[in-house]
Amino acid sequence: MKTIHVISVSGGKDSTATLLIALDRVPRENVQAIFCDTGNEIPITYKHLDELERHLGIQITRLKADFSREIIAKRRFVAQDQRTRREYKTAPVFDANGNPVPKRDQHGNILYRTVRRGGVSTQELVQKTRKIGGGRKVRWSNKAKRRALNVLHPTGNPFLDLCLWKGRFPSRKAQFCTEELKRNMAVAYQLQLIEQGLHVVSWQGIRRDESPNRRYAKKIERIGPKLWAYRPLVDWTAQQTVDFVRAQGCPLNPLYSQGQSRVGCVCINSNKSDLAQVSFRYPEEITRLSEWEHMVGQASKRGYSTFMCDASDLKDRRAIFSDLNIHARVAWAKGENGTMDLFDNGDLNLPACASSYGLCDH
Repeated sequence: MKTIHVISVSGGKDSTATLLIALDRVPRENVQAIFCDTGNEIPITYKHLDELERHLGIQITRLKADFSREIIAKRRFVAQDQRTRREYKTAPVFDANGNPVPKRDQHGNILYRTVRRGGVSTQELVQKTRKIGGGRKVRWSNKAKRRALNVLHPTGNPFLDLCLWKGRFPSRKAQFCTEELKRNMAVAYQLQLIEQGLHVVSWQGIRRDESPNRRYAKKIERIGPKLWAYRPLVDWTAQQTVDFVRAQGCPLNPLYSQGQSRVGCVCINSNKSDLAQVSFRYPEEITRLSEWEHMVGQASKRGYSTFMCDASDLKDRRAIFSDLNIHARVAWAKGENGTMDLFDNGDLNLPACASSYGLCDH
């Protein structure tokens, strides 16, 4: 039975190296490169993908998520919301001696829950809590409904539509963008191939030194029927990946030469240097994110949402946008603790090449 090798290409160094290895080891007719377009990419990445296609003589299939149905369903829910209950903040209850007061059921029995620590399951009592304050209505207010319904229309941009549907931007604790815009799209594509009777090997440019979550990544593993994952770079370092791509004479994303530690979408995980570089070289991207902050904020019940910080515990909208909007985050990235020494009173003099991978030698 024929096997198709699917390579997920992001435009970054790791996926490029993975694609090069696949093209060297597998017949080209069995290789299918895919790019999951988030709609939040810096434009130069799209140009780089075109250049990569020309250089390698292959086609990279573009995949885009569509949240039209979800947005339409949210419009209907918001318009018809008539819930009456309230949500309250709670605090644990202690007795006069400072001991936790246990929670009881309607028959007066103490409630317990099972917890697992150190591989051992134990029973732990559930502590009683009390409500704080007057709570808040769960139902959308009429003002919030009008505000949200004004912007809840599909735009065709996957990232923006996802955030409009969710009523917020992703965060490090709720990084739903990766799952919805990349993983789900790639998996759906591979499952379609399997339904056609093919075997699929999913090539993934993952390195163990990228993060603690990937420390134990396997080089090859079976994911499901007729589906395997292959990760040829698990033992490589970032510099090894860059050196390999350059040795093959293959172009790298120009963003690496512009000081970016990662490439692709403008990400909530960008560090201060990344954000500062983007704001200087691509100010229109910051303007775009600012416009998106306004739109997503309108689609949120609480009336605000900021791109790089989840401010759910703050109440004053004006204070939130003054301190945490994308322009404020850019100002923070430029001026704090000498993170970007080349910033001096807002007068930038960035070098043409700021790569940390030695890409400025040639």
